[in-house]
Order: sequence, then structure tokens, then C-alpha cells
Amino acid sequence: MVTVDLKVHVPSFLILFIINYSFFICNSLALDIGSWDLACEFNNMDHHTELNGTDRLIVRRGQPFTVSLSLRSGSYQPGTHQLCITADTGKQPMEEYGTRAVFGLSDVIDNTHWSAVVTSPPADTITLSICSAPDAPIGRYILTLDSQIQFELILLFNPWCPRDAVYMDSKDKLEEYVLAQDGIIYRGDAKYPVPLPWYFGQFEDSILDICLRILDVNPKYQRNPGKDCSGRRNPVYVTRVLSAMVNSNDRDNGVLVGCWKNSFEDGISPMSWKGSVNILRNWNSTSCMSVRYGQCWVFAAVACTVSRALGIPCRVVTNYLSAHDTNTNLVIERYYDEKGQLLNSTRDMIWNYHCWVESWMTRPDLKAGFDGWQASDPTPQEKSEGVYCCGPVPLQAIKEGELTLKYDAPFVFAEVNADLETYLKYKDGSMKRLYDKSKVGQKISTKSVGSDQREDITHLYKYAEGSDEEREVFQKANHQNKLLKQQDNTGLHITIKVSAEMRKGCDFDVFALVTNSTSVDKKCRLVFASRAVAYDGTIGQECGFKDLLNVELPPGGERKVPLRLNYSKYCNAITQDNLIRLGALLIDYSTRDAILDMRTIVLENPEICIRILGEPKVNRRLAAEVTLQNPLSEPLEACCFSIEGANLTGNKPITEMIPTRVEPGQEVKAKIYFTPTHCGVRKLLVDFNSDKLGHVKGFRNVIIGK
Repeated sequence: MVTVDLKVHVPSFLILFIINYSFFICNSLALDIGSWDLACEFNNMDHHTELNGTDRLIVRRGQPFTVSLSLRSGSYQPGTHQLCITADTGKQPMEEYGTRAVFGLSDVIDNTHWSAVVTSPPADTITLSICSAPDAPIGRYILTLDSQIQFELILLFNPWCPRDAVYMDSKDKLEEYVLAQDGIIYRGDAKYPVPLPWYFGQFEDSILDICLRILDVNPKYQRNPGKDCSGRRNPVYVTRVLSAMVNSNDRDNGVLVGCWKNSFEDGISPMSWKGSVNILRNWNSTSCMSVRYGQCWVFAAVACTVSRALGIPCRVVTNYLSAHDTNTNLVIERYYDEKGQLLNSTRDMIWNYHCWVESWMTRPDLKAGFDGWQASDPTPQEKSEGVYCCGPVPLQAIKEGELTLKYDAPFVFAEVNADLETYLKYKDGSMKRLYDKSKVGQKISTKSVGSDQREDITHLYKYAEGSDEEREVFQKANHQNKLLKQQDNTGLHITIKVSAEMRKGCDFDVFALVTNSTSVDKKCRLVFASRAVAYDGTIGQECGFKDLLNVELPPGGERKVPLRLNYSKYCNAITQDNLIRLGALLIDYSTRDAILDMRTIVLENPEICIRILGEPKVNRRLAAEVTLQNPLSEPLEACCFSIEGANLTGNKPITEMIPTRVEPGQEVKAKIYFTPTHCGVRKLLVDFNSDKLGHVKGFRNVIIGK
């Protein structure tokens, strides 16, 4: 080892000057901070997070917040004092990951990255304005000031900030898609959409912490916390994580277990849930044990809650006659026998309806033109990049047939555009293509902004049927079967007609209307069948059946054939979806041609009458008088009403059991008390359940005064 002794001769007076100057500089730059005030109430209100509470600092990125510093000695002097601030998030904060920011005082706020300014005149109390970067990772932060003090805050996406990727330029839409804690999800059928009220509850106590925990439990964070936290600056990344974590199919401690059976003995029926809050709290309180059970609208609703809680504008949408294309050929094949029974020879399915979510964001990872609503689906159906998730994919990409764009465009395109090919399989094994009028992707629906009406958004996913634009999309997507498909009109027509009212508990008729538009006599076989069906297309028990072997139709002739559906037959067959699938199959003996008409009917539940007793005001005890009439021909037992609502029922459902049985035609009534905690328009959700009439839903908007 070689050592070199370097001696530098510095005059003693210069050494003394350097020491004194350094002492002066250090003392002049340092602020002697004694205490601080995070002004949580003011900041949270300014950042639209006050409904999360005002006991801690919760702010949105790209927007300044205020901190007051009280000095123990001296006063702040502009240009003399300086302040070093460090903002850290995640386990391994690093500047290159964007999870650590180090900055000082500026003359003005720079809204493109972390910055701070003093906005008060020289004094012993400083008002400090701090602004985070508009693309900073969301999550929990620790801010350190001059290594003297530390405080915590939670940083969220900011759809009010033009520089944020989730910016939404509409006050009404922000109210609906970020701030609204309740809403409506559509179930039922394309011809009879059924509104289901839902309590999202994204601002209820503990929900934000649970949403952040979901991000921390996800496997990507477990493998590489630094990289995952860095990814949280991007709503595309966060949305994809949520799509995977709301379901538990990957055994990743996801929130919900899916179940599409009729029995839910080891859990809770998906129809029992009125909102997301209890689901998320159950998951959190059991050390992230997945909650049993969910189905598509429950998965979508929970994803919507978490997205809104984190600041991503989000809505639940319903696609009627939704295709599940497992082999990605854009074709759903269905096979029937001569009795009209579906032969299950493929995993491809047509769901009566399917729910997913849309989130609002820019897509800088894609070419221009694909910002805006992005579809993602937390219901576990097919794997994407090795896990059960789907999206986000731009709606515009689906509409334009851009199937190479991220993420999972082919699957979502098939859900709304797949072609149906229906075949009749004869006893001798031969098959014949059926003329089938069914169309995939109908009445894509979501709740309207600012009202409880349904908004049809089908035009955001697809061009008008038969238009030149639609044909261009099919060409781009290489959807050859749709381009080439031509179904011959045999001259025979069949249409299913239904009664005006089809109430659960009643007997009623449905009809097959058969017409012959040819110039010759036709002798046909008509099979008219009805079976219970689950919303995901799973066929259940028979509810009524008619097989007419000799239907004769003269030229221009018409025949109307009734099929009686008796409560005694369908009561034990239908699921809680209240759906019956009708199928009318007409076979021409002379040509062996066949045509098919399918229709799903929704049995109407009785209406729940809701009266509010008392003047609705904050912190004033009210009563909801709820009434329902038993529509069945048999008594109801084990009856109960349950109510729930954002800022109405104390963050939990309130249940009232009915001790007596309810005879046919008799009214069941209960009075349930609750105390509102916030003013404004709130939805009171009501659920009725019993041994034979399950989960009847109702709601009433209540205007709560101050």
C-alpha cells in the first residue's frame, strides 16, 4: 500500500473565516420548528376527501395542500431560510422509482412535480403550501422536513387536476363517478332490465385503508414492493391489479370467491349483498380471507368501490346477451336436439347479462385516440398474462376492432360482437343450421349521471348493426363469419310473445306465434319449452313443455300456441335470478329446415313500499316503514327486512325480524329506525328475505337536511 501525505498551507485567518461563515450559513438556513398543524379539515374539504373524515390528511395529487409551522425561536426570512423536504412512499423509496422526492422551497408552486412555497409574511408562524407531482404514486406517504419533523398523509388520484391521467372535465360526472356512494346496477333481461340499488360506500370508515391494503396484498407488491409502488402512479396499472385482486381465483388473497351454484351453505348468497362495505370489511377482519360468495355484479361493484376510493372515476356497466368465447374464434356454437333441449358440447356460453366496470383515464401507452373509458372485468373467466384478470381496454378499441391493443381486447370484443351459430341435431346424428334471431351484445347499460334512469351506452362499444362502419370493424377484426353470414329465410316465422305481467307466484301464459309466408301448405312440428335459467346461461329444470307433432299452416296462415307456466311447476325450479328461458323450435317436415326463437323472461318480485316517518335531518332519528304483500299461494316464514345506506345506517345494515308467518295475500310490515349523519340526497336500500320469497330489493331516495 502506498500512502501520499498531501499538505496544503492555508492561512489561519482564512480558516477562521470559513468556520465562522459555515456556522453563520448553517444557523441562518435552519428553521427551529416547534409544532405543526396539518389543517386536515380545510385540506380534506379542498381535496374532496372530507367524507373520509378529517382526523388525518388525505389529499389528491397535483393539487397544493397547506401546513402551518410554528417556530420555537426566530422568524422566517425569505431568501435566508431554506427547508429540505423529503416525500417517501412504500417499503423501499427511491428517487429513480419515483417513490421518493426531495425538494426545497420555491418562489412559486410548480405543478409538474413536488414543490413547496411559503405563502405567509415573515413571522414566527409559517404557512407552507406543498404540491405533489400530478403523476406521483398513490398511497401512504411520510413527509420529512429538515430531518426535524415527520408527518403522514394519504395521496390519491385527482380527477379534478388537468395534469392527472384520470382528469374528468365535468362537475356532474365527478359527482356521479367519484363522489356518489350509492348507485344502480342493472340485472334482469334485455327486454326487461331490472335496477338493483347498490351501496358503494367508498368513504365509509376504514374502507380507504382496506383499499390500500388490497394493493399491498397483491402478489406484485409481495415480489417487488419498490417496483409495484412505482407502478401506482399509473391508473392503468392500478386498475389491472384491482381486476386481479377483487377475485381470488389465483389464490392470491383476493377479496371474493365466485360461486355459480344454487347452494351457498358455506357462505353468503350473492343476492344477499346490498353493498360493498360489508364485503370489504369481512375480507379485512379475517386477515384477507376471501369472502364467500360473489357473482359478476358483486365483483364489478366491489371494483367500482375500490376505484372510486382511490380516486379513479368508475362505473358499473351491464351487457345483455354477453358472450363468453373460450376459444377466441368469435363464434358461440349452440346445439339443440329435436325436443329443443340444449346439448352442452362446448364451454362457450351466452350469459343472460354480464357486469363489468369502466374506468376513466388517458392511455399514453397506446397510440392517440384511445383515452377515456376503459373496460376491465374482475369476474374470473379467463386468464390474462397468467392470472385471472381482464383489461383495462379502451372502449374505442372495441368499437374500432383494434384487437391488438392492451389489455384483452379480443375477449371484450367477443363479449359484445361474437356470432351465434345454432344447430339442430337430429336423432340420426345429422345436423342442420338453425335460423336464430338472437344477437350478442344488447342494451349495454349503466346508471345515468345525476338520475336513477338507465343510460344505454351500446353505441360506445359498437356501430349500428348493418352500417358500413360495422362492416369495416368486422373486416379489421377478421370477423369473417359475421361478414359472410347469410341466413336463408325459409318463409316460416316464429316469435315468442309474453303476457303483460309475469309476477312471481302467479300462473300465466306465454305464446308461440307461427306464420307461413310461403305459397304452399306447411306441415310442421312445434316444440315449445321453458326451463329455469341462471343469469350466466346455465340451464335448469323444466317449467313447462309442449310438443305438437302436426302443426298445419296454409299459405299466409298463422297460429298462436299458448304454453301455461304454473307457479306449482316453476317455484322449485327457478333460481334467485327469477329467470325462465323460453324456446320455440319449428321444424318443416318437407325440407327439414328449422327455425328457433329464444326469449328469457324475468318474473317480477312484489314491490316494497317504503315510507319515511319524521323530518329527515342530520343526526335526527327517523323511521322507515317498509311493507310488502305476499304474492304466493303459500305462507312465508322466517321473514326479515334489512336496510342499509351511505351515511344513514351507521356503516352497517339494520335488520328487523318478523316473528309471525305471513299468509298468502297478507301484508308484512316493519318499522326500522336509523339516524342520518350527513346532509344531501341519500339512497336507503331495503332487502326482504324469507323461506320462499328471497331477496326482494327496493330503495328510496331521501333528502337529508342540515
